[in-house]
Amino acid sequence: MITGEIRNKVDKIWEVFWTGGITNPLTVIEQFTYLLFIKGLDDKQNDLEANAALLGIEAEKIFKEDQQALRWHQFKQKPAEQIMKVFTDSEKGVFTFIKNLHGDKNSAFSKYMEDAIFMIPTPGMLEKIVTDIDKLQMTGKDAKGDLYEYLLSKVATSGTNGQFRTPRHIINMMVRLMKPAPKDIITDPSAGTSGFLVSSGEYLQEHHSDLFTDAKLRRHYNQTMFYGYDMDRTMLRIGAMNMMLHGVEQPNIEYRDSLSDLNPDRETCTLILANPPFKGSLDYENVTADLLKITKTKKTELLFIALMLSMLKKGGRCATIVPDGVLFGSSKAHKNLRKEIVENHHLKGVISMPSGVFKPYAGVSTAVIIFEKTGMGGTDQVWFYDMTADGLSLDDKRQPVETNDIPDIISRWDHPDAETGRKRTEKSFLVPKAEIKSNDYDLSINRYKEIVYEEVVYDAPSVILERVAVLEQGIMDGVKELQEMLI
Repeated sequence: MITGEIRNKVDKIWEVFWTGGITNPLTVIEQFTYLLFIKGLDDKQNDLEANAALLGIEAEKIFKEDQQALRWHQFKQKPAEQIMKVFTDSEKGVFTFIKNLHGDKNSAFSKYMEDAIFMIPTPGMLEKIVTDIDKLQMTGKDAKGDLYEYLLSKVATSGTNGQFRTPRHIINMMVRLMKPAPKDIITDPSAGTSGFLVSSGEYLQEHHSDLFTDAKLRRHYNQTMFYGYDMDRTMLRIGAMNMMLHGVEQPNIEYRDSLSDLNPDRETCTLILANPPFKGSLDYENVTADLLKITKTKKTELLFIALMLSMLKKGGRCATIVPDGVLFGSSKAHKNLRKEIVENHHLKGVISMPSGVFKPYAGVSTAVIIFEKTGMGGTDQVWFYDMTADGLSLDDKRQPVETNDIPDIISRWDHPDAETGRKRTEKSFLVPKAEIKSNDYDLSINRYKEIVYEEVVYDAPSVILERVAVLEQGIMDGVKELQEMLI
């Protein structure tokens, strides 16, 4: 979580955008992101130079010798008119520089920066924003992600495609449950700002240092490991910059309707992490026939799960957020999809999350389902966890609180043997496949958990009535006393 001080500074910058006439929240985030990206490039160059000096080698150059004036620390204290010129010079300006950062016009970053527009209208406004951004103390490995989280929280309603922000701590929980490996090919078919991909990259940097000592693995990490798809070009730009700021040189962030026939990906990835949009229904003609074979439905939440099964290689695994209706829906499509996962693949876990997790966006109840694509079954028993707290209040304010089930979830997932024999009155327990099958493949935790009710013993009605009569007599005596005082 960002501190109150940084939050106030971000709010101040947001107000400068707003009073300057830029009022669309996504436009503000996009312009804000350009400036953070430019500052981040200079910070990265400073780190490269410092590390190279320690090792006595020549530093890798993001900025060439004739581009030094484009570095944040070089222009940030110049007069407003000069800062504006540095940004808007059509040939040598910093905005032109970042649009052409990758010479390869086919790279994701180059493609989605082509139609990027610098929209800050006046030198004075730009100078004020640059000065205020420079005051943001972005220390700590989660600082950029937390700042992005807070910026995205400014979008008060879900987007036209049913998108809404996945909280960073939920993303991190899912990544830690899935444990990305150096040879994984990681995909998010509804990537948005690339939160799942960024978190996966951070996990790999923290747990697999060999990624950066082995040339082949390093090349895979930078070029062929991460794939993200979305239909919103603004999100694609933000997502590509987010990935690059977090150290992935050439992320594969592409414009794509993942559910359409134009999506060629079949058995291409080994790990999917996602929170797909739940926007309602699509027309059958807009959906690829392969997915309709798995589940004949118009509901996007079901189609996306079918898509994930299709995109995974055999042995590939998936953790995705679903609305609760997917777990217990009674339609034929709902039942068939759950049956497909339970019978033909390996359903490993269902984590029920409290409805406040996505506030202030929505109060929808959701769950995380975790499965592995096998094509030959493998589900023996399914692990259920009843998450009731995520470390934040479950109201619109989402303030930090002490109760948090996430550490327990990760610990129990990492030690599956300890789950055997746990009672269904506890937070987590195992349910045999046969029992799930007998319940029409219902995956709602409420179907299986047991609640112990504390017996409450009440007095006999005659005793209660006697007490009421005594109270009533006391009231009448009081009224009579008052009346006598008025005579």
